[in-house]
Amino acid sequence: MKLVSFVQGQRQGYGAVKDGGIVDLSARLGPDGATIKDCLAHALGLAAAEVARTSADLALDEVTLLPPVPVPDKILCIGVNYADHAAEMGRAPPPYPTVFTRFADTLVGHGGALVRPGNSKDFDYEGELAVVIGRTARHVRAADAMAHVAGYACFQDASVRDFQRHTSQFIPGKNFPGTGGFGPWLVTADEVADPHALTLVTRVGGVERQRGRTADMIFKIPALIAYLSSFTTLRPGDVIATGTPAGVAAGRTLPPWLIPGDSVEVEIEQIGLLRNHVSQEG
Repeated sequence: MKLVSFVQGQRQGYGAVKDGGIVDLSARLGPDGATIKDCLAHALGLAAAEVARTSADLALDEVTLLPPVPVPDKILCIGVNYADHAAEMGRAPPPYPTVFTRFADTLVGHGGALVRPGNSKDFDYEGELAVVIGRTARHVRAADAMAHVAGYACFQDASVRDFQRHTSQFIPGKNFPGTGGFGPWLVTADEVADPHALTLVTRVGGVERQRGRTADMIFKIPALIAYLSSFTTLRPGDVIATGTPAGVAAGRTLPPWLIPGDSVEVEIEQIGLLRNHVSQEG
């Protein structure tokens, strides 16, 4: 299934994409599926059965798409997780995953605006594969980790580079409001045979800037879940952004920073295409 969260008028809901429309699951699943987090934790089977026997309730163009999980409890991002990106940034591949956090108010859905802040022009793109947790995970072994994955989505980990470089901590440059694209939907794990065999492409204004293979991650998804769950509890709806391949603006001699009016796309095979535009902070 492709699960989406949306706003229609004054109402927020979630559902599954079917035949170019949306089966409104938030109106159908009851207490076990009251929110998309509840659905991921308790009702994916019920949701699949409902989608199989039901026609779409809404057209996609009737709604505004939100991030698939609008307010994750945790957004854990992995830095320099591709060797070619580590090299372009002048960093050695790390011995452990480089982890930083994002806040929920940084996220925007498909079609929404990535907001270039008023106090920096060093606004960079980073296309990534996001992993969404479906089962609570604490002290999980890598061999068991994939059973805790609900699905996958495209992620735009846009970065404010000068703030990122103020110290060794990445958090300031990763947490300006409206800088994290996420969507357009969450593809459930049963539809992705191997998340480490996907091509990821980032385009700005239709021009390809990044192309990588998820096979080239330094730390694969099972290792990330094992490491993260060793120090925190991962819960349904939590998001892991797994890192970006080479090609970012900051790795180029004349960085082609994002500017207002740019269109930015992250496309991952079997997952979908996330498109955002860049606006200027008012």
